[in-house]
Amino acid sequence: MRKGPANSDRGANKFVTEALGTLKGTGTTGPVACRFDSAYYGYPAVSAALAGYADVTVMVRRDTAVKHAFAQIPEDAWTTIKYTNAVYEEDTHTWVSVAEVVEIESTAFSSRKKVEQVPGRLVPRRIPELNPTATEGLPTLFDTHRFHALFTTIDAATLDAVAADKINRKNARIEQVNADLKDSALVHLISGKFAANSAWLLCAVMAYNLARTAGILAAGQFAKARTGTIRARIITIPARTASSARRIVLQLPEAWPCQTAVEHLFTATHAPPQVAQHPSTQPNRRNQGNENVEHHRQRGRPFVLPQNAQPPKSGIQPFSQPNRWIEV
Repeated sequence: MRKGPANSDRGANKFVTEALGTLKGTGTTGPVACRFDSAYYGYPAVSAALAGYADVTVMVRRDTAVKHAFAQIPEDAWTTIKYTNAVYEEDTHTWVSVAEVVEIESTAFSSRKKVEQVPGRLVPRRIPELNPTATEGLPTLFDTHRFHALFTTIDAATLDAVAADKINRKNARIEQVNADLKDSALVHLISGKFAANSAWLLCAVMAYNLARTAGILAAGQFAKARTGTIRARIITIPARTASSARRIVLQLPEAWPCQTAVEHLFTATHAPPQVAQHPSTQPNRRNQGNENVEHHRQRGRPFVLPQNAQPPKSGIQPFSQPNRWIEV
C-alpha cells in the first residue's frame, strides 16, 4: 500500500526489485520477462528489471517520438495478425483480420544520458477506427486507424512481432486477483487511517489465499474458481446443527451437487493425526492414559505416545453415503 495520492509508477522500481529477488530465491531458472502497463513506462521500473537480469515488454504512451515513429512506417510493412473475430483464409494461408502489427528498431528514454538509454524494439499495432468522424464529401484530417505500441528488449529471434503482441495482450494474473479482491474485502476500505487500511488489506490477502487454497484442495471446477464462488458453494455450507451423545452433528442436504468437492477438502484438511515424537523424550507407559496426558500438559512437559499406541480417533467423521452427515 502507498500512502496518499500516488501515481502508479511510484515505488515501482522497488516493487520490481523485490519481485525479482523473490523469484530468484525460489531457485527458478530460465529467462525472465517483466510485462508492464503503460503507467510503468519509465526509466525507474525498466532499469530495475534490466538490473535484475530480466527482459521487458511494456506498453508505451503516444508521445511525440512514438507518433513520429508511426509516421515513418511504410504501408507494406504491416503484418496481419489473428485478432478478435479473425477468419483464416485457406487459399492465401493468412488471417483475414482488422489488426496489423510491425516492428521497428527503437531506443527508449533517448532524452536521458547515453548510459541510461535502453535499446530495443517498438511493436506498433493498428486497428481501423470504429467511429470515424468523416462525413460524405468531407474526408478525415487524420489517419482512420487507432495505434497501440509496446516496447520490448527481447530479441526478435526469440520473440517476433506477432508473438510479442499476442503475449502482451494477455491479461496479467494480478488483474484477476485485483478483480477478485474488489469483489470481496476490498470493495471499500474500512477507515480513513492508513494503518487500519493496511491491516485490512493484509487480512483480505490472507483470506484470499485461504479461499484459493480451499478451492485447489476441493479440486474439480473449484480449482480455478473465483473466491466468491468458493465462499458460496464450499465455505458457506447449507447444514443444520444437531447434538447427539454430546457431539455436534452437521446434517447436510441430500443430492447436494458440491458434496464431492467438500469431501475432497474435508479429507485433505482432516487427515488422521500423526503420532507425536520428540527427540529428547523417550516413550513412557504413564503417557498412555488421558489423565497423564492432561497432567503433562499442565506441567509443560511434552507428551509422546508410545510406539505401539494407536493414534486417537478424530472427533470429525467424513460424509456417510446414506445419511450424509459430519460429526464435529
